[in-house]
Amino acid sequence: MFALGWAVGRGGTRLDDRLLAVDGPEWLLRVTDTRVLIAALAVACGVALSRRRWRLAAVVAICPLVGIAAAQGLKRLFGRELEGALAYPSGHITALVVTVGMVVLVTGVDGCLLALAAVVIAAGMYAVGTTYHYFTDTVGAVLLGTAIVAVGARVADPPRRSS
Repeated sequence: MFALGWAVGRGGTRLDDRLLAVDGPEWLLRVTDTRVLIAALAVACGVALSRRRWRLAAVVAICPLVGIAAAQGLKRLFGRELEGALAYPSGHITALVVTVGMVVLVTGVDGCLLALAAVVIAAGMYAVGTTYHYFTDTVGAVLLGTAIVAVGARVADPPRRSS
């Protein structure tokens, strides 16, 4: 994520410029809608609580906040702007990736679920990368979000020590 941020610098790449010229379907932006993400997280947290997986429920509640805070801090570090707003990494896609990751953690890793998760994230990347972010902002956000999900997964289910 850092390497990409430094490589793309403060402006758009040719790919970014081409995708911003595309008139992407705005309805796809619904996958990044805060209300949708909060609802998904509430359900995931509720499922974890109903299974008495207290640590997992805490991770589900905390990781999205960590993701949003990290994205906001990193935006200031990189200073990349699009239309006067800080852009890299995308907070929308960071939140989407972390939310989808939390749902996968709660429901269990399954091939079909992982494929659906990938499609939802790709749709969000396309929608956001053709509207109010450079596409490379979304790639950086996927890298950031997956790192947060990986740490969350480790905290939720730490390795057991053998005696």
